[in-house]
Amino acid sequence: MANLKSLAKDTAIYGLSSIVGRFLNYLLVPLYTAKISAASGGYGVITNVYAYTALLMVILTYGMETTFFRYANKEGEDPAKVFSTTLISIGFTSLMFVILVLLFIDPITGFMGYSDHPSYIWVMAITVAIDAFQCIPFAYLRYKKRPIKFAALKLLNIFMTIALNLVFFLLLPALYDNHIGDGFISSIYDPSIGAGYAFYINLFCSACLILFFWKELTSTKYSFDKALLRRMLGYSWPILVLGIAGILNQTADKILFPYIYKNTDAHTQLGIYGAASKIAMIMAMITQAFRYAYEPFVFGKSKDKDNRETYAKAMKYFIIFTLLAFLAVIGYMDILKYIIGRDYWDGLKVVPIVMAAEIMMGIYFNLSFWYKLIDKTIWGAYFSGAGCLVLIAVNVIFVPRYGYMACAWAGFAGYATAMVLSYLVGQKKYPINYPLKDIAVYVALTLVLYFGMTYANRLLPLWGAFIVNTLLLIVFMAYIAKRDFPLASLPVIGKYFRK
Repeated sequence: MANLKSLAKDTAIYGLSSIVGRFLNYLLVPLYTAKISAASGGYGVITNVYAYTALLMVILTYGMETTFFRYANKEGEDPAKVFSTTLISIGFTSLMFVILVLLFIDPITGFMGYSDHPSYIWVMAITVAIDAFQCIPFAYLRYKKRPIKFAALKLLNIFMTIALNLVFFLLLPALYDNHIGDGFISSIYDPSIGAGYAFYINLFCSACLILFFWKELTSTKYSFDKALLRRMLGYSWPILVLGIAGILNQTADKILFPYIYKNTDAHTQLGIYGAASKIAMIMAMITQAFRYAYEPFVFGKSKDKDNRETYAKAMKYFIIFTLLAFLAVIGYMDILKYIIGRDYWDGLKVVPIVMAAEIMMGIYFNLSFWYKLIDKTIWGAYFSGAGCLVLIAVNVIFVPRYGYMACAWAGFAGYATAMVLSYLVGQKKYPINYPLKDIAVYVALTLVLYFGMTYANRLLPLWGAFIVNTLLLIVFMAYIAKRDFPLASLPVIGKYFRK
C-alpha cells in the first residue's frame, strides 16, 4: 500500500504538468476555432502538421526514453554513462534529421501538399528535433525523482505558448485591423502567415526550454560507450516499432485523411474532427500523467515479491478513474462543447468513441509492462503493429464514404485489437491476476449511466440535463466509495462515516 501511495503522489505531481498543462492548452482550441474558421481549413492544417510531428517525435527518440530507465536501473550499468550515451545519440540523430529536411525541403513540402508554405515544414522539423533531444533531460529528472522541476518546466512551456498565441492570434490582429501602430505592428505581424504562427511559437518556446536544462547538461561527465549503445539499441528497436505503431494508432487518421478523403473540403472536415477530438483528450491527460509516474515505478519495483499484485491494483484504479472522467465529460457535454467554435460542433458525435479508444490505449499501456520487464519488447511491436494495421485498414476502407466518423471508429478498433492481444499473450508469458470481475461491473455501470446521460442531453433542457447527469455521476462516485474507497478510512472526514 505504501508503494501505491508513492505512485499516487508522483502521479499527482506529474499530473500537474500533464493534466493542468493540457487543460491550459485547451485555451488554444477556442482561440484557434474562433479565429480560424472551419471552412478555411486552417485548423485542419494545424491538425495535420501536428500529426506528422507526433510521429516524428517517436522516430527521433527511437525508444531511448524507456530504454534509459531500464539501463539506468540495471545492475552493473553506470547511470551517468547511460545518460551521457543516450543524450549524445539522440542529439546526433536529431541534428542529422534537421539537416536532411533542409536539404530536401522542396520535395518534402510537395509531397505533403504544403509547397506554398515550406516554412510550416522546416519549422516543424527543427521544433521536433529540439523536443526529441529534451526528452532525455526530462527523463533524467524523472529518474532522479525530481517531479517538481519536471512539472515546473512543462508548465512554463505551456504558459509561454499560450501567452504568445494570445498575442499573435488575438492582440496583434486586433491592432492590425484597427490600424493602431501601423508601422511597428506591420513589422512583427503578417496576417498572411495565419496558422503558421502556431508553428513559429512552438519553435520559440521549445528552444527557450533548453536553457533550463543547463545544470543537467553541464554537470554531466560526457562519455560515449559504443558497446552500451549497441545493447541499448537492441532493447529499444522493438520499442521504436511499437512506438511507431502506437503513434500511428493516434495520428494515422489525421495524416491519411487529406489523401484518402477525396472531397475538396478535406482540411475543413479534418479540422472539425481534430477540434472535436480535443474534448476527448482528458483521457490522454490522465494516461500521460499515470505513465510519467508508472514507468519509473514499475522498473524500480521489478525485484519486489508483491509486484504483480500491485500492478493488478494499479490497473483497477486506473480504469475506475478513467471511467469516472468519461462520465464527467459525457454528463457535461453541453457545457464542454463551448471549448470549440460553433462551426465545429458537428464533430461532437466522435467524442465518446475517441474517449473509449483512449481508455483502451491506457489499459494497453498498463498491460505492456510484462514484456518490458522480461526484456521481450518485440511483443509490443507485434501488438501495436496489429492494432495499427486494423486502424489503417478501417480508415482506408471507410473514410472515403463515412468521413471522419470512420477515423473515430478506426482508433477504437485499433486500440481494442492491441489491448486484447497484449492481455491474452501476457497471461501466458507473465500472468497477473487482474480483478476482471470488479472491472466488468464498473464497465457495465458506466454503460448504463452513459446511456442515461445521453438521453438526458437529448431530451432535457440544459439545466435539466445538468441536474440529472450530476445525480448519475454521484451514483457512480457513491459506488466507488462503497466498493473501493471506503469513506470511513479517510483522514479527518473519515470519523463522520465510521459506525
